[in-house]
Formats: sequence, structure tokens, C-alpha cells
Amino acid sequence: MAALIETPLIETRALSRAFVGLKAVDAVDFRLERGEIRAIIGPNGAGKTTLVGLICGRIAPSSGTILFEGRDITRLPAHARVMAGIAYTFQITSIFPKLTVYDNVALPVQRRLLAGGGVGKRALDAGVVEALEKVGLSGRAASPAGDLSYGHQRLLEIAMGLALKPRLLILDEPTQGLSDGEIEGFVALVREIAREATVLLIEHNMQVVMELAGKITVMNAGRILAEGTPDAIRADRAVQDAYLGSGGNG
Repeated sequence: MAALIETPLIETRALSRAFVGLKAVDAVDFRLERGEIRAIIGPNGAGKTTLVGLICGRIAPSSGTILFEGRDITRLPAHARVMAGIAYTFQITSIFPKLTVYDNVALPVQRRLLAGGGVGKRALDAGVVEALEKVGLSGRAASPAGDLSYGHQRLLEIAMGLALKPRLLILDEPTQGLSDGEIEGFVALVREIAREATVLLIEHNMQVVMELAGKITVMNAGRILAEGTPDAIRADRAVQDAYLGSGGNG
């Protein structure tokens, strides 16, 4: 009897996006399995951010198909993808600086609870506390978000993503601007997150990529150049020529 092939969490088929004739993503076939920590790397302009923008719905494709758990979401709007279980944190922090840390996280918790049928104060509090505890910001709940250090603002943004209870959490350059100590804490945090959600990250810090990712996708000129384990990618001559040996930082 043939073994059952599990449906991937995310699958793209011949996915393309062109901007004024330039193909930022060019006929990409991509599969992301449940439970992975996957990194996407590549030189500047490789199409990494465009690809994840297509997956989360922030960018519309020129052609191709996107499947989430086998369901065609190619034309599904971004807000509906969030409710379906896809959360995306931006390369630049997208917090509400004048609101407290608590209120920043309460917004996505409220959104999730409303989608489930109703918001109670106890459930709202529990959702906020859980998300803040995961990122280590419980003690800052009453602080204005704009008063946090840059590193803590990035953690707050991750907490806002986690508050949605996503099945897929997409992180775009999450360690950008973080200190070495903060990066160490971030690596531990992603490993903890991966117990409950699939993680897809664009990351320029190769030490973080090699330490975290079970599989790496390398993009160049809008296409997938290579995929494999960290060891396989490190040894791939085409990847070395296009990226690792060129000093590119994605």
C-alpha cells in the first residue's frame, strides 16, 4: 500500500510577480511543510520579500497559484489569510507607539476572539499575558510601546503575531538591529514558537540561519537557486557564487 503524502502547509505553483516588466518572483514552485523552521536567503533583489508578501497576501501575484493546507488562497485578501492562520511581521516594526504594550497585543487577541464568536475580558487578558510571557515582555505591559528599545519593539511585534495563534508565522529580517544578546534570546524564542507553529523567516544573519533552519531556500533573480539542509547549502558551489561567497546580506 502506498504511503500517504501529507499536504504541505504552503505550496506555490508557478508563482510570479512582475513590476514594470521586472520579474521579482519568476515561476516559483515552493513547498513548506508543517512544523518546519525554514529560512529564505539570497542577495538583495533576489525576490525574498516579494515571495513572502505574495504568500501573506500583501502583494497580488501576476500569475500562479498559492495553496494553504491544500486550499487555494491565491485571491484571498490579506486580512482573511490572517484569520486563516498566516501571521506576518514586517522588516520594519509596525507597532502602535502611543498605545501601551498591553493594548498593542490586545488588538490582535481581540481580532482572533471576535472571529471565534466573542470577546470576554478574561479571555482577552489571558491571550495578552500568554503572548507577552512568550517574548519576555510581561513586565512592560503598561509601558507605551514607543518607549521600548528597538529590540523590545521587535519582540512586541512578534508577540502581536503570536497573539493571533497562527499556524504559520512569517518573520522578515527579525534580527535586524538587535544586539548579540538579543539575537541569542531570539533564537531561543523561535525554537519555542516552532513547538506550536511553522516558522518561515527571511534572514541576513547567516549564523542565525544555520543555527535555526532545518531547511534553507536560496533565491536569486526571482527564482529558487537551491534548497537543502544548512550543511548542503553551505557546500553548494552555485550558492557560494551567488550569495555566500559574495558578501551579500539578503
